[in-house]
Amino acid sequence: MSTPPVALTIAGSDSGGGAGIQADLKTFAALRVFGTSAITAVTAQNTRGVLDVHSLPGAVVGAQIDAVRDDMPVAAVKIGMLGDLAVADEVAARARDGLLPNLVLDPVLYATSGHRLGALAVVERVLPFALLVTPNRDEASALVGAPVHSPAEMVSAAREIASTGARHVVVTGGEEDGAAVDVLWTGGEVRFLRSPWVRTENDHGTGCTFSAAVAALLAHGDDLAAALTVAKRYVATGLRGARDWKVGAGRGPIDHFGWSV
Repeated sequence: MSTPPVALTIAGSDSGGGAGIQADLKTFAALRVFGTSAITAVTAQNTRGVLDVHSLPGAVVGAQIDAVRDDMPVAAVKIGMLGDLAVADEVAARARDGLLPNLVLDPVLYATSGHRLGALAVVERVLPFALLVTPNRDEASALVGAPVHSPAEMVSAAREIASTGARHVVVTGGEEDGAAVDVLWTGGEVRFLRSPWVRTENDHGTGCTFSAAVAALLAHGDDLAAALTVAKRYVATGLRGARDWKVGAGRGPIDHFGWSV
């Protein structure tokens, strides 16, 4: 087997294993990418919610990023939960210098349980440097300061978020006529990404997984359109695979490994 491409995730740790760094590394592995990480925060959480959050010092996060970059050819980067402004400033400085290629930003503001995990000011530090931003409807609403529910509102939000400097925006989590609908704003044009809606309570970490999958596919050299298509299929497969799982008493994880390439 040839040497796999390397991807880096900069995100928080989820002790429950369904989201954050843990979900990202599982996704990288499933998509045959060598995963590396810089942990921004440690959370105490499970399927029922987030119990505690401890942000790491910005300098420590920066050192993790530099340690990986100094030794390995990072081909793509996924950013999730940043924690605080000190961490965001460390990450933004490296992005500004072009050191974080194929940067996919999942602007984590809330856990699936609804617990707030980030602040707008933190996300906005990194937003202008992203190749792709992947907010769900709640995160998009927070970013634009207006409700985002319908596909039309998703389009409007994607357009406004793109005006901040991000080159491409996907607003995820819409539903229309029994289909899961994501809205892609790219090059001033709109595309709708549709797939069958999967009815399940086991959806913890879908946003983390989607953005990590896109980064993994970019690391392989896929163009953005192909990466988005396959990443959406990967998440749908994970939702179907875990539909009947009984992992914890709350919103359970998806199946990251029921996938073949």
